[in-house]
Amino acid sequence: MNFNFYELLKLKKDPFYQPIKNLLQFHPESLKYYKRAFTHRSSNKKDLNGVAVNYERLEFLGDSILSSIISSYLFKNIPTGSEGYLTQMRSKIVSRNHLNELGLELNLIEFVDANISEENYGDNIHGNLFEALIGAIFLDRGYPYCKKFIFDRVINPHVDLERLKNKIISYKSLFIEWCQKNKKLYNYETFEDTGNDTIKHFSVKLSIDNKVISKGRDTSKKKAEEKASKRAFFMFQEDILKYQNQNS
Repeated sequence: MNFNFYELLKLKKDPFYQPIKNLLQFHPESLKYYKRAFTHRSSNKKDLNGVAVNYERLEFLGDSILSSIISSYLFKNIPTGSEGYLTQMRSKIVSRNHLNELGLELNLIEFVDANISEENYGDNIHGNLFEALIGAIFLDRGYPYCKKFIFDRVINPHVDLERLKNKIISYKSLFIEWCQKNKKLYNYETFEDTGNDTIKHFSVKLSIDNKVISKGRDTSKKKAEEKASKRAFFMFQEDILKYQNQNS
């Protein structure tokens, strides 16, 4: 986009311009994409056609672009890696926990336009905003700027391929794989906890061959099962890590 003097002056007068420029560390050409990237669905904004305006479509776009750039990086830097191994490594880089950490590090939540309080945004708001921001950069400045941003903010400061190789992103997935490989019967018995907490909790009993080996408790079934899986992992750590290394 080629700005004339008056267009550029108008852009710089927008109070959103300088904060987003500081975040991006380059000049944005259109603020509308970035404003949408931080618009929560609770704001109930719509365009002239009555279509909802929020970050969710940009999140979808950003997820695809981030995945393609990370895939390209891994393909070039792990020349002997199989398809399965490259997929596993990519999953570790773009895991929901890692994206949440990146969004939190950039303090993206300070830009959010919402009609609900911050504690009601949801557990994954930081990662969702990060993906939406990638989508906004793509629409505003194109693929090269997305690539530079991802290398500057994700790959260069956070990706160490040797360390990443042994990183576990889901204890439950790894534990189930190990059980299936070794023909062990596993079962997650999950039930709602009727404790005195103000927030509903779930408890899990994890068993192998009909014997309970670990328990977990948290505010969601997924978190409780992951907690029980992590405890089980440390009980069989040597065998599971041996299995993981054989399949890396």
